Amino acid sequence: MTLFLPRDSAALALGAEAVADALRAEATRRGIDLRLVRTGSRGMVWLEPLLEVERHGARLGFGPIAPGDVPALFDSDFGPHPAALGPVADIPFLARQTRLTFARCGVIDPLDLDAYRAHGGLAGLARAQDMTPEQIIAALTDSGLRGRGGAGFPAGIKWRTVMQADGPRKVIVANADEGDSGSFADRMLMEGDPFALLEGMAIAARAVGADTGYIYLRSEYPVCADILRAALEVFHAKVLADSGVTIELRIGAGSYVCGEETALLNSLEGKRGTVRAKPPLPAVAGFLGRPTVINNVLTLAAVPHILADGADGYAAHGTGRSRGTVAFQIGGNVRHGGLFETGPGLTLGDLVNGICGGTASGRPAKAVQVGGPLGAYFPPALFDTPLTYEDCDAAGGLLGHAGLTVFDDSADMGQLARFAFEFCAVESCGTCTPCRIGAVRGMETLDRLIAGDPQAAPLLADLCEVMRAGSLCAMGGFTPYPVESALRHFPDDFAGQREAAE
Repeated sequence: MTLFLPRDSAALALGAEAVADALRAEATRRGIDLRLVRTGSRGMVWLEPLLEVERHGARLGFGPIAPGDVPALFDSDFGPHPAALGPVADIPFLARQTRLTFARCGVIDPLDLDAYRAHGGLAGLARAQDMTPEQIIAALTDSGLRGRGGAGFPAGIKWRTVMQADGPRKVIVANADEGDSGSFADRMLMEGDPFALLEGMAIAARAVGADTGYIYLRSEYPVCADILRAALEVFHAKVLADSGVTIELRIGAGSYVCGEETALLNSLEGKRGTVRAKPPLPAVAGFLGRPTVINNVLTLAAVPHILADGADGYAAHGTGRSRGTVAFQIGGNVRHGGLFETGPGLTLGDLVNGICGGTASGRPAKAVQVGGPLGAYFPPALFDTPLTYEDCDAAGGLLGHAGLTVFDDSADMGQLARFAFEFCAVESCGTCTPCRIGAVRGMETLDRLIAGDPQAAPLLADLCEVMRAGSLCAMGGFTPYPVESALRHFPDDFAGQREAAE
């Protein structure tokens, strides 16, 4: 008997290891030869731990499963059961997705290279071996792939800059810091399909002429680190053995700002994780002064699919300049939270109220923060906004890393706005004054506005403008997004704002 159970961090946090122990013990008690395949997560967090069994060519799901459910599952021969979900592929949340980057997550053992190859893995790298660096970069450019880490910069332009830069040694860096609260797509990909990231890095190395790669992982991901170490050992032995390319895992000390590429480089070099002034850009002088490609995990993991299936096929998903697929990560006060991969263009309301079932509390949704802790708050009046880079920008926000946090009508938007300043004050690297001092002054000024001082309103507006225009990186530059959007859309949550209006 073959069963599939995730060892993804979310599933483990919800008791997957205890379920695995119960499955093995029950199989032993009944004299059943059990093969338990530990996979990544399908991304439907409300169903974790999600147990699957293959029957007649389909994977049948049961979830969420507790250890106490195991004897009854065996009694029914994994048939009728209160936790039975039917074919996993038919669950509406999964059936409505377009899974390209996450196609193998939850399906295969993440450390089984043969299973990875059987499900289309390494086809992109094989194709790259028959292409020139210029052809690889042209395919990346034609696909419309933009950086999935938040900035949305065209990946082809970055790779071309590194390819053309002077330098005897070039470097590939995977930004796996993923410090945004409410974001977990990078972790899910690395825990569920790490070879996709490694294959993407190997293709990038061939395209730009690099011989070294680094994965910069946040220290808060210990399960992910263990899986990556094991995957790297297999990948080096069976794929990179004669390529001259090496990839190493480096663990950060823990800092939100190290998700910014130049702070990451400083940390990678053993320095304090503080932001560098630009120019020079990392593509010209990055790690140890070498031309460096720095891409988010999901950006690099999308590359193998683009080369294997063609740039046009990838570009066919999405709309405008937002092409391919985006991994939306939905959390907060939401009924069905998790990861939803699809082409850009789905509206915010369709995703939150339709696909995700609205709030977990059953109360009306008041706001959705789009793009992480420094993203803007979108009220219900903006729920018809298509989730693309351009449309989110036009609505006064940013798509960012595509993390969405849902709040119901009990949320205090004044306190949430204050949290943005507090978050920035705590996490600032301290290099530039607008961010270092502005965030602290922002908390003080916002406290005055919340308490009912209308004179704080124009001061706060000036402060936000200074931070947006004068900060050295997006840490301080994006902090005004949640503050100004909360002030604009929810003035009743600020006593001073009400008085100023009157």
